[in-house]
Amino acid sequence: MNTQYINRVELQGRVGTVRISPVHDTIVANFSVMTEHMYQTSDGNKVVETTWTCVAAFEGGEVNLQSLTRGAIVHLTGRLRTNRYTDASGAEKVFTEVLASSLKVLG
Repeated sequence: MNTQYINRVELQGRVGTVRISPVHDTIVANFSVMTEHMYQTSDGNKVVETTWTCVAAFEGGEVNLQSLTRGAIVHLTGRLRTNRYTDASGAEKVFTEVLASSLKVLG
């Protein structure tokens, strides 16, 4: 079977909560990005759909975390990854985030 798989995400939106911390020899930022999608219903009403996406970005290469602050507008590309962990009560949790490979702060 000769199939190509694509795991690519591109987002442009406003930054929400930001947590920047050192991990081994690098800096990692975990933050949320708010995007909006507007559409019109069949009866003519406009609806704005807001989505918050979790993002992880490692400093270096095409990722500069210096201007990453709450409210900034960013453009990023990356890939989806799914993580699993066990919380304090013993329940397994699963979440999906974007692992950014390119991050530009626009304003």
